[in-house]
Amino acid sequence: MDIERCQVARENLESNVLTIERRREPMSSSLFGFFGLCDNPFSISPNPRFLYPTPLTQAASQQLVDAIRNRKGLILLTGEVGTGKTLLLHRVLAWLAQQKMPTALISNSHLKPDHLLDFILSDFRIPCESSLKSDKLIALNRWLLDRYRLGQTPVLIVDEAQGLPLHTLEEIHLLLNLETPREKLLQVVLSGQPELEEKLKSLELRQFRQRITVRCRTAPLTLQETQAYIQEHLRAAGAKQPIFEPKAAVFVHAYSRGIPRVVNLLCEHSLINALAEGSRVVSPQFVERAAHDCQLDQVDSVNRMLNSSYPAGAALGDISSTFAGMSLSDSAPLTEAPSVDPSVLTEAPLAEVLMRDSSPGEAATALNAMTLAYIPRPTDRCMGEENVQKRIRCRLKRAAICS
Repeated sequence: MDIERCQVARENLESNVLTIERRREPMSSSLFGFFGLCDNPFSISPNPRFLYPTPLTQAASQQLVDAIRNRKGLILLTGEVGTGKTLLLHRVLAWLAQQKMPTALISNSHLKPDHLLDFILSDFRIPCESSLKSDKLIALNRWLLDRYRLGQTPVLIVDEAQGLPLHTLEEIHLLLNLETPREKLLQVVLSGQPELEEKLKSLELRQFRQRITVRCRTAPLTLQETQAYIQEHLRAAGAKQPIFEPKAAVFVHAYSRGIPRVVNLLCEHSLINALAEGSRVVSPQFVERAAHDCQLDQVDSVNRMLNSSYPAGAALGDISSTFAGMSLSDSAPLTEAPSVDPSVLTEAPLAEVLMRDSSPGEAATALNAMTLAYIPRPTDRCMGEENVQKRIRCRLKRAAICS
């Protein structure tokens, strides 16, 4: 039977994962032990222990929990790639497990309609000997009614839903018809990229769209949130002292544009670079090297990943030297940041944010600081301080920061 095969496959996968976990070497013997860490603080794999609660993430989490408790039915979670949707879903799954609520998780974005019911019945562990769709629906409806009488709230979570075919979304729509006269028997959480919202605007899915009762979202981190994100991840992994310099955290934000997944990637590579140099402190140079390794300092990568708002003709290929000026004071605590509206940090170039509304004296001071922080390219090694300042002024003029 299809359900039995799905169940066997899942059990084999769980067994293999547990075997790998047992065989894994202790973290103290790995590269992270060099920094006094007991775990990888920047793993790309979703780990609810490392969920950093930004105000937007907390709001989305609370919306999901409240909607499930109140049996709202269909809930939509959207956000850009790498902004923590899956991690948030795993946190919700952990909460549901504590509440002893039955859950089903589907992360196959190309699931065919015929296989949807098989996966749901398998995850909910609902037995059904028949291969007929009608019998499967009857078995599911009977099981949902039993759970309702027991006061339980079954939840179906569909991740990466932007890739689901229209017919599969229609099947999910039909499952929402399983209800009592007062409440929905099955709670459905659809999670996906912004393309999911565009897909739901299609004429064929207008009834489905009207069923959405709660909408929540994730978004990139601001500069302050990126700094706190790095600090909190290190603390959760056992760090006893600062590892990333304040300037390094600013570089991470500039290159990642606040996308948590890219932040993790840059930070992990930066730790590796620092280890290679025998340094227990991550400086901006290690972050810049990591960005180069990940091709985040290339023109096409910056335009694509950061959605750059630099004007046409700006020297994006040499953006690393401009980032050298986008830094806070070395003595500033990691959680401090300039007194600007945090929302603009994800919309404008960071240098523009830090230089905006500066008086002539402050601009001169900032220019001197940028000169000291400037990291020249190999061809710039013979440049004098005056030429360095001219180059920086030229870049700031291009960005319309100063005249």
